[in-house]
Amino acid sequence: MKILVVGAGATGGYFGALLARAGQDVTFLVRPARAAALRERGLRVVGRDEEWVLTPRLVTADTLDALGSPYDLVLLSVKSTGLEAAIEDIVPAIGPETAIVPLLNGLAHLDALNARFGTSAVLAGVAKVVTTLDETGDIRRLAPLAHLTLGEQDGTDSARAAKFRAVLEEAGIASPKPEHAVTAMWHKWVFITTFGAVTSLMRGTVGEVYDAPGGPALAPALLDEASSVAAAAGHPVPEAERATTLAVVAAPGSPMVPSLYRDLAAGRPTEVEHLFGDLTTRARALGVPTPLLDLATLHLRVHQRRVTAGADGGA
Repeated sequence: MKILVVGAGATGGYFGALLARAGQDVTFLVRPARAAALRERGLRVVGRDEEWVLTPRLVTADTLDALGSPYDLVLLSVKSTGLEAAIEDIVPAIGPETAIVPLLNGLAHLDALNARFGTSAVLAGVAKVVTTLDETGDIRRLAPLAHLTLGEQDGTDSARAAKFRAVLEEAGIASPKPEHAVTAMWHKWVFITTFGAVTSLMRGTVGEVYDAPGGPALAPALLDEASSVAAAAGHPVPEAERATTLAVVAAPGSPMVPSLYRDLAAGRPTEVEHLFGDLTTRARALGVPTPLLDLATLHLRVHQRRVTAGADGGA
């Protein structure tokens, strides 16, 4: 299967590396700086008593056209801030039979991809993996989870979705058939915004927040707000999944933080509008009050303006 992975970071790089190692025809579309680093060091996966290096096939936006025929599958794994550019970059890779599976959190990217390529070209996708890029650019695997849910946006099963799931499973990536892939996206969004709000609002790890006086009440309150938005949109979160979320985001002594918090703490831009701005906007449209999520959104927007002003040379 001819696969294009857009981005070779912690998520796309890891899934793409597993697919390539399993014998699939994988190409990575990356920015020039990342391409130079990967050509020098290779695509390295380390951690959890493993270390292996892949020599990846690389293209940049200006060389993608030269690869000829369209791809069967495009895994879109970029930050939301890079989505607009990535959509235009992949145009030469898309043919009548190409399926695009975005691995971003949230839902706004589906609207953008549907508008550009048509709903029939875009599958719903949810990635769950615990990896990060370390200071050398290696992909560091922090936990054994490697899970990629995909399916048609309308919830029907299809031969192409089943084929892609089989390819993922053969590469060691769990890909069970979802009841409804868009619902799975909503549930991941609820988890991510709860996790991100707990840690970013309090500027601490899950355990630091939980262990402080009054801390245990914060995560359930945030989860209630996010879950209420999902339920109003027609995607209620089952009690078992709520319990699983709380086990992660309300755990005494836990050192866990999401990537959004790591970006915040490092003074980097965050995906505030894609994750929080869009969710709170939908909440207003659905008539769901979200005071804590609104506060988290404001907090992250202030940070975002500060970072942007600094990048532009402002005060």
